[in-house]
Amino acid sequence: MRSQEHDDGAFRSGFACLVGRPNVGKSTLTNALVGNKVAITSNRPQTTRHTVRGIVHRPDAQLVLVDTPGLHRPRTLLGERLNDLVRQTLLEVDVIGFCLPADARIGPGDRFIAEELSQLRRGRRGTPVVAIVTKSDTVDRPVLAEQLLAVSRLLPVDDVVPTSGVDGYQVDVLADVLVSHLPPGPPLYPAGELTDEPEHVMIAELVREAALDGVREELPHSLAVVLDEIEPRQGRDARDPLLDVRVLLYVERESQKAIVIGRAGSRIRDVGTRARRQIEALLGRRVHLDLRVKVAKEWQRDPKQLRRLGF
Repeated sequence: MRSQEHDDGAFRSGFACLVGRPNVGKSTLTNALVGNKVAITSNRPQTTRHTVRGIVHRPDAQLVLVDTPGLHRPRTLLGERLNDLVRQTLLEVDVIGFCLPADARIGPGDRFIAEELSQLRRGRRGTPVVAIVTKSDTVDRPVLAEQLLAVSRLLPVDDVVPTSGVDGYQVDVLADVLVSHLPPGPPLYPAGELTDEPEHVMIAELVREAALDGVREELPHSLAVVLDEIEPRQGRDARDPLLDVRVLLYVERESQKAIVIGRAGSRIRDVGTRARRQIEALLGRRVHLDLRVKVAKEWQRDPKQLRRLGF
């Protein structure tokens, strides 16, 4: 590994971008590397809507992970903007982690990203690319070996690392490899800081994660979540404070609103219960969570609504 080759004792710091098609385990891997939850996870594709920086602190280095939306062929204005976000991020990092799952054959989406990375490397020589074979815990050794060979043929890369963010398989090895490609430099963030994600964004993301769990395929692309208000409950005893948190969930159609709310409000109550626990853990305070579901027709294709929703 490069860090062993140099072995100059220099502290290293820099940015690593994890890129891949939707639902290949980038957010799960980010959380595993950081050792804490900084990105929402879901078994639905396209859950990450913006970059999330997770910070890995080590005695010899500080690795700042940028978890991007899945790079894909866009079908909406939102999709185009998410792709632009990924491409801009790729130009600004020190090393790129190209994530491909061990449990699925290389497909058109992977080849699309490989071509994007090839063009990037031709335009900006020297940006290292590490192929990361995710979900390696889900397949046996012969299948994994076959996938590693297929990945090495897809794109010239600097390293290939099989790993799993679920059971921690080779997560430490991956961290070593990514750090080996960072330049010498001082820490970029204070010790103990795990993410630079604003608190209001984290709250909205936790609600969106809970809302995405167990819904039909059509909903994830159509769900946007925004923190509307957060303030201390007036008149509470200072020894037992309570935060009032109001969150707005936007969908594109009335039928999707019914999915989110559920029969007699059963789903939205469940979403609120699970999200509230996560938000209380994040803020370290008791929370009263108020969820409102609204329809914003065709928001993914409307520039004005995209701006209003933070895209």
